Amino acid sequence: MKQALIIFQKNPVYAKVKTRLAATIGNDKALAIYRQLIQHTHFITQQLKADKIIFYSDVIDEDDNWNSEYLKQLQKGNDLGERMMNAFNYVFQNHFSNAIIIGTDCAELNEQIIAHAFEKLNEYDVIIGPAADGGYYLLAMKTMYHQLFTNIEWSTNEVLQSTIERCKQNHLSYFLLEELHDVDEEKDLQYLKTINH
Repeated sequence: MKQALIIFQKNPVYAKVKTRLAATIGNDKALAIYRQLIQHTHFITQQLKADKIIFYSDVIDEDDNWNSEYLKQLQKGNDLGERMMNAFNYVFQNHFSNAIIIGTDCAELNEQIIAHAFEKLNEYDVIIGPAADGGYYLLAMKTMYHQLFTNIEWSTNEVLQSTIERCKQNHLSYFLLEELHDVDEEKDLQYLKTINH
């Protein structure tokens, strides 16, 4: 069984990442924190038994810290939904039977949670990792469900609920993982303490 882990990463460019965080702590600190989150994502994924693919937001960086175990691709699409849908299409067209997508914003995410999501795909159509802000930090499926990516108001607190509604409307069984916090604003910095490596 071929398993794919899709990792969505914004290129770490000054004043272009963590803009809500930068609004209160400044661009220097925001960029440093984003780099720390990327490093954390690398640390928690390197031992996973899956093919790992980084999808960059703007440009493929051949010289960053993702080692040769990570394939590198570019995100394609006009909004987040379209970009995620195209990434899932890519892995399923390459004959993967299970696929998970995560971002690089969640300090509380760990290897065990991702592995648990892969396991749960044996029982459910869709696995969702709910984020405390109303979005999700993880989405997993074993075949393409385009309905989960269209006509959703991305980057709002309705994303999780809309995704669950789509599962219900399309008679897809779904499983919710534990709720975690993304690091998007200054109040979220407390969750960085969960990084212990």
